[in-house]
Amino acid sequence: MTNAETISKLNEALSTLIKAYEELQEENTGLKARINELEDEVLELESTKEDLEKNVDEFKDHTEKDKSNISTMLGKIESILSRKSSTPTPSVSSTTTPSSSSTVTPEIAKDKIEEKKDDIFSASVNPTANSLYDNTKKEEPKEESNSNKIDLNRMASLLNGFNH
Repeated sequence: MTNAETISKLNEALSTLIKAYEELQEENTGLKARINELEDEVLELESTKEDLEKNVDEFKDHTEKDKSNISTMLGKIESILSRKSSTPTPSVSSTTTPSSSSTVTPEIAKDKIEEKKDDIFSASVNPTANSLYDNTKKEEPKEESNSNKIDLNRMASLLNGFNH
């Protein structure tokens, strides 16, 4: 092999190496660009995650406030019903003794609340129950009927407020 042949083969090898190097450089540039894109996406996702965490914290705060408000409302309703149940009505006084009607335990108050809820819901859902309820109301004096009806309407509106 002569010097010219050796130089020619070295030249071909060098040009092949230069082509491979250029291809690797292009590939490397493309990969660097892709890495930058991915880093930008990661930053966006982290920002979104922080925003979502803030939203979750706000929802938790609102939920706690709502629970507190609902508990307060229920406490007021229970106190209203316990005051109402501590005053003797003609139907209640005939079945209970005065000493037992003056002391209202929390369980009795809860039972009365449930009864009131059942009355309210059955009146709005079942028309036949509503007519039966109206018939029993007619037997009581009109003054008590009106006051009970107002309280039942008030209770219904309060309970509807919880559903919204």
